[in-house]
Amino acid sequence: MSEPAPIVLVVDDEIQIRRFLRTGFELNGFVVHEAGTGTEAIRAATLRPIDIVIVDLGLPDMDGSEVVERIRSWSTVPIIVLSVRSSEAQKVRLLEIGADDYVVKPFGIAELLARVRVALRRQSRAASGEPAVTVGPLTIDLAARAVMLNGARLALTPKEYRLLQVLAQHAGNVVTHQHLLKEVWGSIHMQDTHYLRIFVRKLRQKIEPNADSPKILATELGVGYRLTYSGAEGEGPVMAPAKGEG
Repeated sequence: MSEPAPIVLVVDDEIQIRRFLRTGFELNGFVVHEAGTGTEAIRAATLRPIDIVIVDLGLPDMDGSEVVERIRSWSTVPIIVLSVRSSEAQKVRLLEIGADDYVVKPFGIAELLARVRVALRRQSRAASGEPAVTVGPLTIDLAARAVMLNGARLALTPKEYRLLQVLAQHAGNVVTHQHLLKEVWGSIHMQDTHYLRIFVRKLRQKIEPNADSPKILATELGVGYRLTYSGAEGEGPVMAPAKGEG
């Protein structure tokens, strides 16, 4: 018996963009619900079973960040933000208030779908208590506290393992500098980003084929790090329509 199609709520005030996203999602097996305002989005997320929310920041009745905060106050549903705004400070704030990821416009539908699948897999792992996370040639067995690269066990220090563990728990999503520092070194070190740079460099020397050109542990400039794998070529870009605000 096949699994039910995942349900996505698309929140954007521009009909053209909602149609573009509906087409892309439906062609890839999703059921799509739409909302043109923040109020409609919050109502839909409350009344319907939703697997993931895609929300634009430029809504007519409230900022999309308020939608994120209000949904996150009672739901763990994955939320991905779309926006033409790309400041590092705003990205950090969105992640801190509960967004799982963000995609800056213009974007390719293949990129958005990849981010959506990552968020859904992470949600599934959290629900099932899946003990192992695999990213390309790297496997982090969270139950056994073991890390394998191409089948060979790696020797990590306690801090290196803890850093990789936190990244693995959010695999595919960006994790902010502040969250990593708090989880690995404690709240009093949340501004000591040089700790991260040193330990990320050490980790890359152990897990990357080339530490100077990382494929597994990616940097999100000014924001944090993302455990990912970019060894395979992706699909060609299909760009979202332009939008004046968002």
